[in-house]
Amino acid sequence: MQATAPGWPALPYADWRDSKDTLHLYLQIVGKLRLALAPPVNHWWHVTLYVNARGLTTGAMPTGAGACEIAFDFVDHALRIDLSSGRRASFPLHDGLAVCDFYEALRDRLAALGVRADIHPHPYDCMSTIPFVEDRVHARYDAAAVQRFWRALVAIAGVFEAFRGRFVGKSTPVHLFWHTFDLAVTRFSGRAAPPMPGASRVMREAYSHEVASFGFWAGDENVPYPAFYSYTFPEPAGLRAAPLQPSGAAWTARPNGSSLAIYPYEDARTAADPAAALLQFLESAYRAGAAAAGWDIEALAHRPR
Repeated sequence: MQATAPGWPALPYADWRDSKDTLHLYLQIVGKLRLALAPPVNHWWHVTLYVNARGLTTGAMPTGAGACEIAFDFVDHALRIDLSSGRRASFPLHDGLAVCDFYEALRDRLAALGVRADIHPHPYDCMSTIPFVEDRVHARYDAAAVQRFWRALVAIAGVFEAFRGRFVGKSTPVHLFWHTFDLAVTRFSGRAAPPMPGASRVMREAYSHEVASFGFWAGDENVPYPAFYSYTFPEPAGLRAAPLQPSGAAWTARPNGSSLAIYPYEDARTAADPAAALLQFLESAYRAGAAAAGWDIEALAHRPR
């Protein structure tokens, strides 16, 4: 049997699909609260969540003259709310906690703490269309599977941070987008992108400038396994002909016809050095897109003195 690195657990999509969908909807509720409370930042960076030492967090969000933080604790399996005043509240995360019950528990505790944040109580761009307050369909919470997913995020986020540090241009934080349930980091060339015909306000803001984006998702019905990905926008000519590394990485076509580099998580986690294998994929995908798009790769590289 091939050994795997600590912190890179197996994540078979089929084994925790129902729990993943429930967690995704929990994250949407908390993410919408972040959207309501946080001041706008370019490219929607103000709505994302962050990996921390116990789970996922909103970070500090302004509430009047103070701050509020909402965090998922995947060690003790609880949702925690902390105010800068020292007041706090929490409730447990457990199997059978339906989305509607999570939504009401969070609303009740925020109200008791005096935090007011109105959200559109419907899922956004995901597998469910059931209003949060009515959703008793999604209630599976496999604590062990959720914790494995978080431990994978911790390992992956560390590699993404190292990759981010190799670039001196504008870059996003390493953050989790709750609408698509993916951990991502994005590099910018510094040039504006051409307008996207017919694009929504969300898409126009997200893709106002040229990007090379990299991420990890846990799988879905279209790609039923966890994988790393990369794409370049606008897509330059000849991108799909560029070589990728390591050997398990390959180009695929998205439903809209654009190119996506894919590297299966299982290939990385079973490599002799998973972090090195993932960095190799990120670098090869970046250089493929940046070279084809005419980015100044050398000028944008960070070389510590």
